[in-house]
Amino acid sequence: MINKLYVKTKEFLNENYKLLCILGILFVLFTIPMPYYIDTPGGAIKVNDKFTIKESYQSKGAFHLAYVAEKKATIPILLYAYFQKDWKILKKEEIKYDNETIKEMNFRDRLLMTESYGNAIEVAYQKANKKVEKRKENIYVTYIDEQAQTNLEIGEQILACDKKNITSKAQILSIIQSKQEGEKVIFLVKKENKHYEKEAKIIKEKGISKVGIMINVEKDLKTDPEIKLHTKKTESGPSGGLMLSLSIYDALTKEDITKGRKIVGTGTIDEKGNVGEIGGVAFKLKGAVKEKADIFIVPKGENYQEALKIKKERNYKIEIVAVSTFDEALTYLTK
Repeated sequence: MINKLYVKTKEFLNENYKLLCILGILFVLFTIPMPYYIDTPGGAIKVNDKFTIKESYQSKGAFHLAYVAEKKATIPILLYAYFQKDWKILKKEEIKYDNETIKEMNFRDRLLMTESYGNAIEVAYQKANKKVEKRKENIYVTYIDEQAQTNLEIGEQILACDKKNITSKAQILSIIQSKQEGEKVIFLVKKENKHYEKEAKIIKEKGISKVGIMINVEKDLKTDPEIKLHTKKTESGPSGGLMLSLSIYDALTKEDITKGRKIVGTGTIDEKGNVGEIGGVAFKLKGAVKEKADIFIVPKGENYQEALKIKKERNYKIEIVAVSTFDEALTYLTK
């Protein structure tokens, strides 16, 4: 029985070895990742689907979040990308810092999104005159500079700084900036439910005291009416903050600020309502045009200038609006 199986297997391999070789090569070509990423024009995600608020108002139009579609490169995709003028090939090193892993980068980007969305909720509720209370800020180390003199690790949650319990990012910055170059800051941190004492030495950059780390915040907010966010594990980055804040505000107020329009946009937002610049504006504008948006909202500055340039080159008919604050976006939409 074994001999017959062996003979048949050998015959099959002899008769089909060329096909098997081709299939093996195709498998390698289409599945083995290359050290490149491909950015392409994305689309627009309806922001209203990202949250649920009790007792909210409905609008005729809708806010949409513009995004960049990013692909991991295989050999066929890489070859195809060379002939696509709207696709951009990026080396692995171009999408992350030199001294961090892809896993660490993804953690940082996820926390950036979480912080931006927390800011969006705060701003929207405050502007709509609704109750919002910040009960706590969970603060995490998301990046460590190569020049930093510290044993802190990415992913650690900062609980105390110089034996003072920490409830906000501002407290940490205040303690750091009160120290002189060479002095140490002692941190109590938590990771995987274990507590550790870590330290960092103060370094000076342009006269400012720093410890060479990036920290981001996960806010614990209590709102009335209650809001629940719906995010996917694959989502990351802070660029959806502005559009989320506008959409939440629209849901909390009786006036329909969409006025029946399809509004696509991008931009970060801080807790004071300031709008920050983002990456990939060219891909996001092209995605907004593809989705037949009426308006494209973009941060003032280089983002706006780049969007105007592409609009002129492509003869796009979309209306591009530049804003630097939530209030500017709201004023434009309501007038």
